[in-house]
Amino acid sequence: MKVPYILNTPNAANYKVGEMILPQLESGSHGAEVLGIFFFDDNAFMLRSGDPKRERLARIAKENGMLLMMCDQCAIQRGLATGEAGNAAPTAVVDGVAVGCFPDLCAALGPNPPDQVISL
Repeated sequence: MKVPYILNTPNAANYKVGEMILPQLESGSHGAEVLGIFFFDDNAFMLRSGDPKRERLARIAKENGMLLMMCDQCAIQRGLATGEAGNAAPTAVVDGVAVGCFPDLCAALGPNPPDQVISL
C-alpha cells in the first residue's frame, strides 16, 4: 500500500515519525510504501538541519524517493522558509525539503497516487 502522511497534530513529527515510523523505515519493517510526509504547524521544526533524527529522515527520504514538504505558511511563520505563501523557499532545513500548500502536495504525488492518505 502506498501512503503519504500528513502531520497535523502536536508532536506528530517528533514522536510518531521520529520514534515509531522512522525506525521502521530504516529497518524495512514499516509495511507501507511512504510516498511523502507533509508537515503542518510546529511539526515543520522536525526538518531543521543539524539534528541526527532529522538527518536520518532526510537520508531515508532521499534513498526511497520520499517527498518531504512543509506547509508554506507554517514554514514562513516559523522562520523555516522565506518568501510568501505560494512562492516560498526553505531555509535552514535538511536537504531535499519542499515548501508548498496542499495543492502542491497533490500535484507532487499525482504521478504516483497514494492508495490511502494518513493524517497523524
